[in-house]
Amino acid sequence: MHTYPMDVAGLHRDLPICKVTDDLYIGAFIMFGDAELTVACARELLKLVPATDYDYMLTAEAKSIPLIHEMARQSGAKKYFLARKGMKVYLTNPLKVTVHSITTQSEQHLYLSGDDAAMLKGKRVLLLDDVISTGESMQALETLAQEAGATIVNRIAVLAEGGAADRKDIKFLEKLPVFNADGTVKG
Repeated sequence: MHTYPMDVAGLHRDLPICKVTDDLYIGAFIMFGDAELTVACARELLKLVPATDYDYMLTAEAKSIPLIHEMARQSGAKKYFLARKGMKVYLTNPLKVTVHSITTQSEQHLYLSGDDAAMLKGKRVLLLDDVISTGESMQALETLAQEAGATIVNRIAVLAEGGAADRKDIKFLEKLPVFNADGTVKG
């Protein structure tokens, strides 16, 4: 298996290169189980956006859950919000959006509890993700937050993959290229 060497938040990791389609491969950046990486990335992301700039943080499950939790812990935030990928019985009057994620390769839905939406109404919200690639997940989060009546103040991610690194509306720690089947960077 090919890997891509990456330095992020002062740490080195070798990312496995995984097939998405016959002509698109990505470097798999997975923070689950890597407490050292999660803590370091949270610290560096908090430097990009001061806590005084937002009231709450919002992300989608599941890979960003450890990250948002650690960012809340480090910043002293008492509450953060998660958009769920599946309907749960405890999600009262949920808001729902459809999203197509590059890593899931199928249509998904994100749900935000009506109770959470009520708390977000009129608040300044910071959207975050581990990796932004196509921007579909971030757009779905933005739609949920706006439907809740929140104001999006910033969008952040650990990595911006491929063309997402050219976006001016997100802040990120590092660029992550996309790859060919032989492990070389796509040009």
